Amino acid sequence: MPQFSRTWWGKRFIAVLEEFSDSARLGRGRSYARNGKIKEYKITNGKISAKVRGSVNPYFGVYKEPLYNTIIEIEPIAAANWSKAISYLSSRASFVSKLLMNEVPDNIEEAFEQLNLHLLPYGSKDFHTKCSCPDWSNPCKHIAGVYYLVASQLDQDPFLLFELRGLSRLKLQQELAKSPLGKVLSRAVAPDKIAPEPVESYYTKPEKVQGSESLSLKEFWQGTKRLTQTPEPTSPMTIPGIAIKKAGDFPAFWHKDSSFIEAMEDLYQQVKTKNSGML
Repeated sequence: MPQFSRTWWGKRFIAVLEEFSDSARLGRGRSYARNGKIKEYKITNGKISAKVRGSVNPYFGVYKEPLYNTIIEIEPIAAANWSKAISYLSSRASFVSKLLMNEVPDNIEEAFEQLNLHLLPYGSKDFHTKCSCPDWSNPCKHIAGVYYLVASQLDQDPFLLFELRGLSRLKLQQELAKSPLGKVLSRAVAPDKIAPEPVESYYTKPEKVQGSESLSLKEFWQGTKRLTQTPEPTSPMTIPGIAIKKAGDFPAFWHKDSSFIEAMEDLYQQVKTKNSGML
């Protein structure tokens, strides 16, 4: 069975859904999401709205395929609590650096738990849903199908988590960039451009230098101080990979289930190990 989500946050989103939903309806919801039953889908101001194709059922007098309106809203985090969360995230370099590079830290939920908050949905009370279908159960198979579609969208845009909780990606990154740590990282990622200065020539011009008359040939070739015979050990090279990490774990061109960042880290490690004797 193909996965609807490959990231930890998408899988966690589905896990919460499966805790309070009927397994039979979830199975039909997965089928709806996989077979193109969801005709329209959009997210506006944190609210998910979709149009889902229903089933023809002559037994109930349904002879024409219906189209149901489905709405899903996730309980937003209050503005005051968002201020506390941003203040806490801004004080941690690991959170600031990853979030500004469009990467969701693995321990982001731990940060919110420190403030008695949750970024990911935590239970049925976090969801407010409705569907125009006649099914009495909530979530029905149409809502479940949209749930799974949202989980797959979280792979492509993890910052959708923040938007569904009431804070856009732009607003979050703007607030983080205002912090002292954010300013330092912003300068490193986008350094100030230096205006070119005109020069007379782009080539080095040789100049005559008066040599020292007291310099001996031995000192000229060997130097005045003896060099150390044992070179100092080199420190391990670190590769920040900012350009790689800006694309996130699953960029648009990456269609594998494994993380793109982890694959590149393995590749860099292999290259570094292979060429360690050349350093």
